[in-house]
Amino acid sequence: MNRHATVSTRIGELTLVAAGDELVGVYFPHHWVKPTAEMLGERVEATDPLIAAVVEQFEEYFAGERVTFELPTRLAGDEFQRRVWTVLEEIPYGETTTYGEIAARLGEPAHTAQAVGKAVGQNPLSIVIPCHRVIGKNGSLTGYAGGLKRKQFLLDLEEPVGARLF
Repeated sequence: MNRHATVSTRIGELTLVAAGDELVGVYFPHHWVKPTAEMLGERVEATDPLIAAVVEQFEEYFAGERVTFELPTRLAGDEFQRRVWTVLEEIPYGETTTYGEIAARLGEPAHTAQAVGKAVGQNPLSIVIPCHRVIGKNGSLTGYAGGLKRKQFLLDLEEPVGARLF
């Protein structure tokens, strides 16, 4: 049975959804693809062991002390979405790619950058699966379920220390 908790983070409230011992959702308040009541399940406290582990790892990430997440996760999506999300997981911390580069990497001309963009936008594990690392082909920030200010914050957070302007 699924369960969820809404937690405060450095980038605002996040709703964390767990199923058994796996994280299945990280949602912003105005997320484009909202979880159903059934997906959310019952409301629990942030002291739930898995929820608490997610919060701890997010705190470390936001403090610049963590570059990868070590959380049990499960993704629900069609084959194309899962392939796109796998590519997202492979984008290194501090780096970006474009929707077109992901489409080319998938090696299927039928899948355009727009199709990739749609799959990226349906990523249920925001931040954990780093969809914020995908930008427009001209380097511009493009849509993000958490809003462009959050996307910019996450990209700035991951910017290599040597590249930051002080």
